[in-house]
Amino acid sequence: MTDRTTDRTTIRTTDGTAAEERGRAADPRLPAAPDTIAVYTDLNCSFAHVAVHRLHETRRRLGLEGRVWFDLRAFPLELFNREVNARPGVDSEISVLGALEPEAGWRLWQGPDWTYPVTTLPALEAVHAAKDQSWHASEQLDRALRRAFWAEGRCISQRHVILDVAEETGAVDVTALAEVLDSGTARPAVMAQYASARDGRVNCSPHLFLHDGRDSANPGIRARWVNGDFGTGFPVIDEDRPEIYEKLLTQAADLL
Repeated sequence: MTDRTTDRTTIRTTDGTAAEERGRAADPRLPAAPDTIAVYTDLNCSFAHVAVHRLHETRRRLGLEGRVWFDLRAFPLELFNREVNARPGVDSEISVLGALEPEAGWRLWQGPDWTYPVTTLPALEAVHAAKDQSWHASEQLDRALRRAFWAEGRCISQRHVILDVAEETGAVDVTALAEVLDSGTARPAVMAQYASARDGRVNCSPHLFLHDGRDSANPGIRARWVNGDFGTGFPVIDEDRPEIYEKLLTQAADLL
């Protein structure tokens, strides 16, 4: 995330006045329908890997699969920070964040440095493009790409890797996805998501928004960096409250 030490676990609420309703309708950060949670993330953000894993597992446990969907939005760290998401910083997070959710899948990068992903934009475009097929296809591709990077050490910057991962999901029409990637037609949507997140409107990766305007940034986790910032020091988790995901999903279900 751009603010990697963020303590933003409060789920904010708004009153139901007509003016606020109009404001919510005009807010590009909010999902278009009550059955959807907008999830701003980058694919190579460890905090987002934890969040997406918890969203899926909590939804399954609550029996909300097929009722509440995740609209995965791009929060491209490389654009916010104007540089590659540095491997030393990413590596420093793995043991700390991996200890919170080991089942999400983690492993230190084993390949040569020149095989490390330099960009996530093509993969973010693929996740968006899959929405034209279904929410399920997009969700499954997003989760599979995260696991491909974090647990399997695959270079998700590359077209053939993205398509191989899509094929492995069994949920994505790979031919249709390839056509969209090759045409570049998903890039404007990703850039629009980036624009909607700028100027502090989205605090970090991950940041979740409900249809009624409630939101939670880096849900349940309060972290800080010691001995230097990202890429030099390492994160310390001061608080972790995974139960907040049940609250978020229950609130989303209550909007249906």
